[in-house]
Amino acid sequence: MSDPDHRALRDAFGRFATGVTVVTTRDAGGGAPRGFTANSFSSVSLDPPLALICIGSNVYSAPAFKAAPHFGINILCADQKDVSAIFASHADDKFEQTDWYEGAHGVPLLPGSLATLVCAQHRLVEAGDHVILIGEVLETQTRDAPPLAYHRGKYVSIAPRQAD
Repeated sequence: MSDPDHRALRDAFGRFATGVTVVTTRDAGGGAPRGFTANSFSSVSLDPPLALICIGSNVYSAPAFKAAPHFGINILCADQKDVSAIFASHADDKFEQTDWYEGAHGVPLLPGSLATLVCAQHRLVEAGDHVILIGEVLETQTRDAPPLAYHRGKYVSIAPRQAD
């Protein structure tokens, strides 16, 4: 594809409003926490319980996620824009800039998230310039709050519709 075609494709993909997640894990052997912001997240199956995220092959922490037996998906709420920005950056000290706690299987999780999912790696699928990481959901936590959403390169608000 030419550069203008890439831009057109990116613009088309950006028309799909998505939630925002921060995906977390640890380096091999339970080492340093790693994480990145992702809006390429989807539920896959309820039986077995599967979810997927997509990781750019060039993302610094991609090797850690490919090797990790467990990972976390933190679905962000509207007041976590700053958390999203931290994990979207190239900073080395992301986990020093925000609160986090250790969940099941040593997975780093972010307090205040709309939902957290602790997953066991189920399958990796190479797909173009990304890797699709499918996880079996082992544990979840949820809370009620407005979600953080993303559309056309910007954060947007999604408010629940009031009952008539």
